[in-house]
Amino acid sequence: MYHAISMQNSTNLVAPGDQIVPGWLKTFWLYFMLTSALIWGWSSLSGPRSAASVVLTVVTVGLGHSIGLHRGIIHRSYRCSRVVRGTLAYLFVHSGLGGPLSWIRVHYFRDYWQNRLDCPAFFRYDHSIGRDYYWNLHFSLQPADIGQYEIPAEDLHDPWLAFLEKTWYLHVLAAAGLIWAVFGFEAMIVCVPLRISITILGHWLVGFISHKYGYARYDIDDATEHGYNNWVLGALSFGEGFHNNHHAHPSSAKMSSTWYELDMGWYLVAILRALGLVWDVQVQGRTPTKRDRAKPRLFRWHWPWQD
Repeated sequence: MYHAISMQNSTNLVAPGDQIVPGWLKTFWLYFMLTSALIWGWSSLSGPRSAASVVLTVVTVGLGHSIGLHRGIIHRSYRCSRVVRGTLAYLFVHSGLGGPLSWIRVHYFRDYWQNRLDCPAFFRYDHSIGRDYYWNLHFSLQPADIGQYEIPAEDLHDPWLAFLEKTWYLHVLAAAGLIWAVFGFEAMIVCVPLRISITILGHWLVGFISHKYGYARYDIDDATEHGYNNWVLGALSFGEGFHNNHHAHPSSAKMSSTWYELDMGWYLVAILRALGLVWDVQVQGRTPTKRDRAKPRLFRWHWPWQD
């Protein structure tokens, strides 16, 4: 399978020595969830079940993924206790996106290459949506030297994160079994397979679109990918759709930069700060969060019809 993908884009698909390998677990997991959702999801929907699924999405994707793993552990946009850090990482596991260390690694891989001019094809966004779906949801990078990506040792060797990396799917399945036992099969379908299918596909789609289309207010010198902002996706993804802002201010806990950009994740950070659970919060415009190579510019728009 690796040979098939490399033949499609044999020129600079990945860096010399690195390999693209099939992600068997994440592929099986996606289609296991998606098949269950397609078979039983529609007939299981109801107002209360949908509301419960939305609440779980806010807790697992908003607090767990966007606030806990992305802004907290990866970008260190605030400080918190190890208990809060570990709890947020556990909430991330229940998003159904995968293991925390896998996501930490892939984020560092992407950030490293996208901020260079020699970015390999696997991490660029000059291909079709179909190819991106195939690559990103079915394959993973196996680096020749993980040390070049400078992933903090305290993350790579964190015992709690390592435990969650090995067992993440068991926690999700256990939660599914508990919901089934207490609330019934239909509630389990809506709150687990349907929610997780939407989360995985939604996360991938937001990532693809926010690297291809929208408006940008920054250029990043000597970088292949600058990212774009999108009002709708930003509001729906807890601020993750304001990707140009994020490329320019990676350590900011606030991904929006003006009144018309709705970053729901920022409000979650504000709640945690008000409760005293996080502190020393980094905010663009108030603390030094801007990447040195980020240069403000007049709005640059790019939409699908301009391809």
